[in-house]
Amino acid sequence: MIRWATPGDADALGAVFYAAVRQGPSRYTEAQRAAWLDHRPKGLQWSERLAPLQVAVAGVGGKAVGFMTIEPGGYIDLAFVRPDHQGRGLFRQLFERVEDWALHRREPRLRTHASLMAEPAFRAAGFLGIHRERVVRNGETLARAWMEKTLR
Repeated sequence: MIRWATPGDADALGAVFYAAVRQGPSRYTEAQRAAWLDHRPKGLQWSERLAPLQVAVAGVGGKAVGFMTIEPGGYIDLAFVRPDHQGRGLFRQLFERVEDWALHRREPRLRTHASLMAEPAFRAAGFLGIHRERVVRNGETLARAWMEKTLR
């Protein structure tokens, strides 16, 4: 089931974020993953980060197992699915909800900085790679792709 998040979902979404980055298979080293996200986001600061975003949530059995954010202007900042629920089409379902929101707002395109893990899913959803980037987080260099999808 895909639904829009409520403020009470923030801590559960932090747990999804942490599990997706730190657990399961990854194309990043453990040091890179720890530099990206050293602890599970929760509390007021995390809630405030999510508050201005539209957040689509994938739930299974009443538990959040994935989410994707979008902001006005069409930027997708966060897109994560728990490792034990990946490969079940949840990313695609989350993306369809977010894309519908953007189309309703008449956004001309969607943009994202896709991690190495998310890049194939964004490509499958019709995104094109614009260029590769390297960002430094807590002393570690992480590769990612700037991607866009034209909506109209």
